[in-house]
Amino acid sequence: MAVLEVEVPNPLPNHVSDFNDKLKLQQMESDAIGASRGPRLSGMQKQVLALYRGFLRAARSKSPEDRHRIESFVSAEFRRNSKLVDRKNFLYIEYLLRRGKKLLEQINSPATLRLSSLNLRFCENRKR
Repeated sequence: MAVLEVEVPNPLPNHVSDFNDKLKLQQMESDAIGASRGPRLSGMQKQVLALYRGFLRAARSKSPEDRHRIESFVSAEFRRNSKLVDRKNFLYIEYLLRRGKKLLEQINSPATLRLSSLNLRFCENRKR
């Protein structure tokens, strides 16, 4: 029985084939590390996400009770502001970022021992 060996020429030049191989390798690497293919984030969006992650990191260093309180407060505030604040209102978003950074500094401060909150509710049914 005779074996016939045939060499099939590559239809692409070597540099194109190498480029495609590199591209596939980069895609597999980015898939492996969980890289997102979503839209690029603006600088302000990155700042907001960094602030959120900062709060979650700070919460890890507190007691379990305070950790839960911080995580639930931060989650509720970010969710509430994402619904109420117009995405194009950059001045107000910058104000919220500054306020959030100050609060994060307070939480990270070693002088902060416990956390407390004050809930105020105004009743509109006042008797005159």
